[in-house]
Amino acid sequence: MLFLLHAHPLATAMVCGSVIGLVLALIGGGGSVLATPMLVYVIGLGNAHLAIGTGAIGVAVNAAMALAGHAKAGRVRWRSGLTFALCGLVGASLGSTLGKLCDAQWLLRGLSVLMLFIAVSMALRRTLPEAAIAPVGWRRLAGFGAGSGSLAGFFGIGGGFLIVPGLTAATGMSMAEAVATSLIAVTVFGATTAANYAASGFVDWPVAFAMIAGGLRGGLGGGAMAGRLAAGRDVLRFAFSTLVAGIALAMLASTLN
Repeated sequence: MLFLLHAHPLATAMVCGSVIGLVLALIGGGGSVLATPMLVYVIGLGNAHLAIGTGAIGVAVNAAMALAGHAKAGRVRWRSGLTFALCGLVGASLGSTLGKLCDAQWLLRGLSVLMLFIAVSMALRRTLPEAAIAPVGWRRLAGFGAGSGSLAGFFGIGGGFLIVPGLTAATGMSMAEAVATSLIAVTVFGATTAANYAASGFVDWPVAFAMIAGGLRGGLGGGAMAGRLAAGRDVLRFAFSTLVAGIALAMLASTLN
């Protein structure tokens, strides 16, 4: 075990939900990738499939709550976001079905490698000036949606680290709009994965509800701060990528041992 915080699992789940909701609201991509590691190593669910199913519910609802804050501020591009989400819906369903068939330990190892990739890509990515972003069209948007949906479903993540750059590349929207709009797809992918895992009994409902309760404060608080912290998003992203890399290395060592 990486952490020994299992004495009060529901209280711990609320704290974890708050962290995920805050990160989702502030930087869009990457926050949901923490759900499974937190559930396995911090809360102590143990079974990776149970953690993915439970985490997917928390991620979906927390993303929806963060989306509400961004929508109120007028930063959501609904047409682009819904197109992206619908294109990835089938991929998320197929990916989550394959994930349930995968050995739990190998799933955690694969997730740790993916987390390292996410950390590196987030650290290297910089917010471009809006004039430097050239839209590449709706076909590319559909392709990004299908690919990120499949990956999100398989590993039980929101996929925002792919969705945000996909939206900016395909539509030319600003980074602040892309972060807000990405939450539509994160919500849809998370809900699809959660429904698939719940059908197989891979959900711890009390823990899921505790994560949702914690995510309410984190998501709404992050949504309120997102506009003011837009200029410092690169710094936030780099700091978070360092955290993700550290957790990924610890996970990989744990699963290999």
